[in-house]
Amino acid sequence: MLVALLVPQGMAYAQLAGMPAVAGIYATMVPMAVYALIGPSRLLVMGPDSAVSPLVAAAVLAVAATGSAQALALGGVLAVGAGVVCVAAGVARAGFVTELFSRPVRIGYLNGLALTILVGQVPRLLGGSTDSHTLVGELRSVATAMGGIDWASFALGISALMLILGMRRWWPRFPGILVAVAVSTLAVSVFELSVPVVGQLPSGLPAPALPHPGTVGLTELAAASVAIAFIAFTDTSVLSRSYAGRIGENVDQNRELVALGTVNIAAGLFQGFPVSSSASRTAVAETAGARTQAAGLVATALMAFTLAAAGGITRNLPEAALAAVVVSAALALFDVHGMIRLARIRRSEFGLCVACFAGVAVFGVLIGIFAAIGLSLLDFFRRQWRPHDAVLGRVPGRKGYHDTARHPEARQIPGLLLYRFDSPLFFANSDHFRDHVHALVSQADAPVRWVVIAAEPITDIDTTAGDTIMALDKELDAVGIQLAFAELKGPVRDRLGDYGALHQLEPNRFFPTIGTAVRGYVAATGVEWVDWNHGTSDNALLDP
Repeated sequence: MLVALLVPQGMAYAQLAGMPAVAGIYATMVPMAVYALIGPSRLLVMGPDSAVSPLVAAAVLAVAATGSAQALALGGVLAVGAGVVCVAAGVARAGFVTELFSRPVRIGYLNGLALTILVGQVPRLLGGSTDSHTLVGELRSVATAMGGIDWASFALGISALMLILGMRRWWPRFPGILVAVAVSTLAVSVFELSVPVVGQLPSGLPAPALPHPGTVGLTELAAASVAIAFIAFTDTSVLSRSYAGRIGENVDQNRELVALGTVNIAAGLFQGFPVSSSASRTAVAETAGARTQAAGLVATALMAFTLAAAGGITRNLPEAALAAVVVSAALALFDVHGMIRLARIRRSEFGLCVACFAGVAVFGVLIGIFAAIGLSLLDFFRRQWRPHDAVLGRVPGRKGYHDTARHPEARQIPGLLLYRFDSPLFFANSDHFRDHVHALVSQADAPVRWVVIAAEPITDIDTTAGDTIMALDKELDAVGIQLAFAELKGPVRDRLGDYGALHQLEPNRFFPTIGTAVRGYVAATGVEWVDWNHGTSDNALLDP
């Protein structure tokens, strides 16, 4: 059952990547065998992927013709390059980098990718072709194809698509792709239809060879290799963790990264192109009863037999049927519900999602993936640049000190400003922190005598922020205000010591809790303060 999916899907994704159809089989069987031997997951199936193949096409089709020997060589170079990036990252234990790809950005990227793939396959469904890898270029190809529709190809492609989608909906356990491809091939043979076909596959197994980029410089392919490595490992990491959790295993993501890199290097050396894990093929393997990677080795052997003994089965396979396979995969990538949910619960992340979607659709998948990574980093930076902060006060009937903006009934200790800053302090937000403290001091109802920073959320202070704190302390001291800290973490206080700040900030400026800081303030200033929650006066104040 797994092989029934692997062969036609591999050929379809090869054409999506701009490779010869047979390269899809090479890029399926070799990586699957290698991963079966070294991969940490018991279930994961490797092979060409709908998210990775468009990235390959974007890099390759800019300099080579679809399905040409040069395209195949460049695909191999990209696979080796992406593999080296993955192995290096795994050895450096950099598996965490996929966490930079936020969910809103991922939804936008995949929806943009799905739309680009979908539109790009329309000319093939109509009996034409396209070498473009941007939505605008593919729309032009659609317009051109509409002027000369091959109705036989169109009928075959639409019928195959309806069959795949129908079987996916009502008979998901049956290999709908195989059935659609077989029926389409039979129709071409029986009715002797004159439509674009895959043709006979080369007989024999792929021979190992080092791919050569030809006249294309390696530096021109480097960016594409990094992008492919990032997307491949992001998909593989998510899928690997998902299946590991279902069977009660823990998979080392750095080891997974090394395995993915090795798999891609092997694919590039055996006339393949970049690959990733596949959710659909892994699900089929699990449904068929696979529990170990032995299933991958058996599938590899069967695919090798197909190449050696039955290469002619694709002689009358219509390209429109393979286009239908790709379209069905693109439809599965769409996550409209995810976008609607973001629009409902968090507009800022919905905006990121839409921006990423537009970037992929307008500028192409290769630029789009770097834009997606950049947007994820910028979103993180934005949140830390202007984080949430709060002035704290005492709320009747509640322990602790709470945000006065959320609790207007909270009371503040006269002359004491309790200020919480919900972010690490670093070069980009340290001036904002200092300016906001000054603004709060100037806006206070009564003259401020102490400023206590509720520092529990401050997990780090860089050198710029350390200098800013010392400057703030001097500025406040000049107007008779003492700066103090409550709940500052030990390692962060050590950082201040490294920067020399503790020579200026004396030990009595640091308190273990906000309550002890309040007690210290009351004791030092003699301010009258009654904590009504405990019915105590200033000199008997309990630490809440």
